[in-house]
Amino acid sequence: MLQFGAPDPSTDYRFRPTAFGLLLRDGLLACVRVDRGEGSYFDLPGGAVDGDETEPQAVVREFVEETGLTVRPLERIAEAAQYFRKSTGEPLNNAGGFWTAELVSQDPAAKVEADHELVWLEPSVALASLRHEAHAWAVTALLRQNA
Repeated sequence: MLQFGAPDPSTDYRFRPTAFGLLLRDGLLACVRVDRGEGSYFDLPGGAVDGDETEPQAVVREFVEETGLTVRPLERIAEAAQYFRKSTGEPLNNAGGFWTAELVSQDPAAKVEADHELVWLEPSVALASLRHEAHAWAVTALLRQNA
């Protein structure tokens, strides 16, 4: 698995299985702006795989929680890991798949993460704006697949 990020050798990074979605609509990529005041950032919709969930199930759940969009995962096009620290300071190594997805429905009332805002970005803007190198790499894989 491709590994991104530069870990601090004196820090223990908890391994966390994850799954993220890549949804294009009218040439724009679904992203989330996570409000952390001056430390706000952009991510792909997705996150931790909970319990016995599969990656596709996690993508569906995370999209609803973060954006209010219901999606259908289609194809796992990339796999990568990313060392980083959460906003809380917890050191993690997110590792898992990146899935293409299609939009099924939209229900803004289903969104439960108040600090996440759905934004549609030009893929080139997303490449420059996403917090994680692994996410930008997955967007590049998507663009190459669609070329």
